[in-house]
Amino acid sequence: MRSAATTLRRAQRGAVLFIALIVLVAMSLAGLAMMRGVDTGAMIANNLAFKSGATMAADSGIEAARNWLTTTSSDLLQGDKPAVTNGGGYFSTWQEGLDFTKGDADNTNDFDWSTNSVALAADAAGNQVSYVIHRMCNAPGDPASTTCIRVTSTTGSTASSSKGAAAFGTMAISTPGQTFYRITVRVIGPRNTVSYVQAVVY
Repeated sequence: MRSAATTLRRAQRGAVLFIALIVLVAMSLAGLAMMRGVDTGAMIANNLAFKSGATMAADSGIEAARNWLTTTSSDLLQGDKPAVTNGGGYFSTWQEGLDFTKGDADNTNDFDWSTNSVALAADAAGNQVSYVIHRMCNAPGDPASTTCIRVTSTTGSTASSSKGAAAFGTMAISTPGQTFYRITVRVIGPRNTVSYVQAVVY
């Protein structure tokens, strides 16, 4: 009897070690999976932060383009790329069908950012900002003689006068129309982050 019990105890001595090894392997795999999940979450959060930073950096490009428009003579804006500072990123037409992001399979309408845009100095975060301006007209020249997207305003009313003076309706005051300009900004940030922002000004 004693011999059988001793044999049984000897047979069970390795079982606890085997179970402990299995539990240790399972815990190791769970720990690795958790670490990988945390790393992936941190990477996604970092990428979103870089993307947000690049999008905010586009404001400097919009402001630079707006400032250029307001300081450039309207006569020079009737043709492509006027010979003034930063005029290389200006086009007097809307260039229908242009692809700024090169996101389609057809490469014929891809916009060439390297030669047709104005590049600003990189900011402290390493964002490289470039912008291009398109006048919203179908052809170069005087906006009055081309098809342009414009805003026009006319002041006055159709009120009549009882004293014989000119009525507002017959002497309405017209103001010159303002042509719209589309500003497209591309920002290349750290870790190959690329953002595109567009604004329309007049």
